[in-house]
Amino acid sequence: MPLHVPPAPAPALRSVLTALGSPTAVREARTPSLRTAQGPATPELPLPLHVLDELTAAGAAATRLAGWRFLIRCGDRAVAAAETRLTPDGWAFSHFFEGPYVASTERALRQAETMQQSYQPRLLSVPGLYMLTLWLHGDCTADGAGGHPAATDLLVPLAPAPPGIAAHRPHRVAELLPVLTHRVTPKPAPLLSQPA
Repeated sequence: MPLHVPPAPAPALRSVLTALGSPTAVREARTPSLRTAQGPATPELPLPLHVLDELTAAGAAATRLAGWRFLIRCGDRAVAAAETRLTPDGWAFSHFFEGPYVASTERALRQAETMQQSYQPRLLSVPGLYMLTLWLHGDCTADGAGGHPAATDLLVPLAPAPPGIAAHRPHRVAELLPVLTHRVTPKPAPLLSQPA
């Protein structure tokens, strides 16, 4: 089934296009693959980037929109990504980057396109575990900038995933959130015996 990629805010896309057209922004980026790319670089597949700020013991998740991430394609592959963020003046280019999450995101999106159900792709970051997932939201008509993971949505951990969590294996939110909750919940400090 096709993925229903939500449209990015027009100012976010314009800010990325402006940065791509700026020799200074590209030259100063820590992305050798973007600096040495042959041919035109184009931003594609804008994905809203949500951050999982809080997990409760019940597995409820509090998320917030942190920005929009675009894969930067040169030829037949993504060579980097560009991120935008919301400022008091509106959407602005933040930075270019490369690394394993670029190829992993591209792979997870291809994998999601083969699923039987249609989804709206988003990214969900779990800072407490240094984890990034492709969040496949079941409501394809929803505003990509809002909402929370539904129990029936899928999360696909991107590589590198934390130890013990398989990358590129889709998990229902209802199954994965309890695992994440257990991992990020601080362990109680051992009680020290007091001298009598």
